[in-house]
Amino acid sequence: MDSLSVIAIASIAASALCMAIGSIAPALGEAKAIVQALSAIAQQPDESGTISRTLFIGLAMVESIAIYCFVISIILIFANPFWNHFIALK
Repeated sequence: MDSLSVIAIASIAASALCMAIGSIAPALGEAKAIVQALSAIAQQPDESGTISRTLFIGLAMVESIAIYCFVISIILIFANPFWNHFIALK
C-alpha cells in the first residue's frame, strides 16, 4: 500500500470517527433539553412562548457542535493538506 492510500484511509476513518463521536453528544443534549422544556411547559403553560424561544436558541447552540464536526470531516476528506504534500512527493 502506498502512502497516498494510507492518507486516504486515515482521512476517511478520522472523519467517520469525528462525525460518530461529534453527533452523539449533541443528540443526547438536544433530547434532554426538549424533555426539560416540555416538562416546564406542562407545569407553566402561560410561559410557553418564553420557554419555546429559549429552547430554540439553546438547540441552535447545541446543534452548532455537530455542524462543526461536519465541517471538520469535510475538510479531512476534501481539503486535507497531506494530499498535496504526498502528491508533490511523487
